[in-house]
Amino acid sequence: MTIILFIIILAILILVHEFGHFIVAKKTGMRVDEFGLGFPPRLFAFKKGETEYSINTIPLGGFVKIFGEDPDDESIFGEDSKRSMVNKPKWAQAITISAGVFFNILFAWILIVIGFMVGLPTPVAEFEEGVVKDANVVIVNVLEESPAFESGLKVGDKLLFLGSENESVQNFSPEEMVSFISSHGEKEISILYKRGELEPAFTSVIPTNDILKNQSAIGITVEEIGIAKFGIFRAVWEGLKTTLGLVLAIIVGLATFVYQLITGTASFSQVAGPVGIVGMVGDAAEFGFIYLLSFTAFISINLAVINSIPFPALDGGRFLFILIETVMRKNIKPVIANTLNLVGFALLILLMVAVTYNDILKLF
Repeated sequence: MTIILFIIILAILILVHEFGHFIVAKKTGMRVDEFGLGFPPRLFAFKKGETEYSINTIPLGGFVKIFGEDPDDESIFGEDSKRSMVNKPKWAQAITISAGVFFNILFAWILIVIGFMVGLPTPVAEFEEGVVKDANVVIVNVLEESPAFESGLKVGDKLLFLGSENESVQNFSPEEMVSFISSHGEKEISILYKRGELEPAFTSVIPTNDILKNQSAIGITVEEIGIAKFGIFRAVWEGLKTTLGLVLAIIVGLATFVYQLITGTASFSQVAGPVGIVGMVGDAAEFGFIYLLSFTAFISINLAVINSIPFPALDGGRFLFILIETVMRKNIKPVIANTLNLVGFALLILLMVAVTYNDILKLF
């Protein structure tokens, strides 16, 4: 079920992204030859008007074939060359290439707005006092191979009770939780937690001094999180702020990772490929529909930001080509542009294979 859910979410996000390219290309007078979901080999297809719509075997992508997107003699000089992307004004090319990214961000905004209208899990510190209701101390990060990790605790678990020997605390703040754990050295601590819609359950951990200097810890980061619920107008506004905040956070995180790659300090443990995301989808679904909705919005923004990178074969790379052509007032030779995009695509496939291999290693 988790794999099926992952495929459905991925298909929706790709459909949204490619529909952005598709609809803007149509509206700017370009010829769209094919709108495909998934990668070949093809399962089936049908034609409506001049466009062929295909469903393909590999559900990890999608594409829109716009006439003249990869220039050749036919698209530049042929009979229908006026409808070729390469012969359209630069502004039309630019908005068509950018449309997929825009639609993914727009889709994420819509999902977050829906979340705020239904009731979205939100850190208490994000809003003024009293806005966020039913707050709990919630795990937001679990350190791998830590006592908490070994005990089965996961991101999203609500901590309800801590007990050790004859002492216990409940309805505690994050600061009180840290104080309780650090004051019990290497003694066993019982933890009552709630995961999603499941019944509360107990686990036990023994703090260690190997995580923090001079302080016992179990390897978790927590935050006070409750439910924020708004009417439609405020939900739209808060959804926009949250969406833009996530875009900025993902850009900063990606830039940091690229810098670490350049300096040789990056770790692929920070990156998740398709296999890793399948696990995340399962975890999100386990915590409930609203968590799955939030995760889908987060992945949609990730897809938008990654596609914006000025690298050949990505939307950002194609946009960079258009920008260079605009400044130079001269088109890049088709053979150069097509070769760079082909090499870029091959490198992206290699990166996906490497990340997927790393995901598989994490399973063992």
